[in-house]
Amino acid sequence: MPQEVSISYQAVKSKVYKLIDALVEGAKTESEVQESMERWWKLIHPADRPVAQKYLLMVLARSSSSLGAIADGLVTFKEFRPTPQPASEKLPKLPSSDSRPQVTTIQA
Repeated sequence: MPQEVSISYQAVKSKVYKLIDALVEGAKTESEVQESMERWWKLIHPADRPVAQKYLLMVLARSSSSLGAIADGLVTFKEFRPTPQPASEKLPKLPSSDSRPQVTTIQA
């Protein structure tokens, strides 16, 4: 029988933050993060998925708000001078603070 994961707000937040850290540090690509989330979702008992989805949406909304606040704060900070964009073909995507994160339910 496959192992099931604990569903608590703290457990979901920890999982999301670990994946964000791995993406920021370059240890994982976006597709690897998506695959990791799919594997994690499959470990969640179907009866626990509504709660897991609720917690996941809460964590993603708060993370998005935090990133928006940081970006807005840097723009208004007088000593902050924007530097030229890094020479990358793929620019990071930050959702607007008005948008809500979208999570699709993965069926096991």
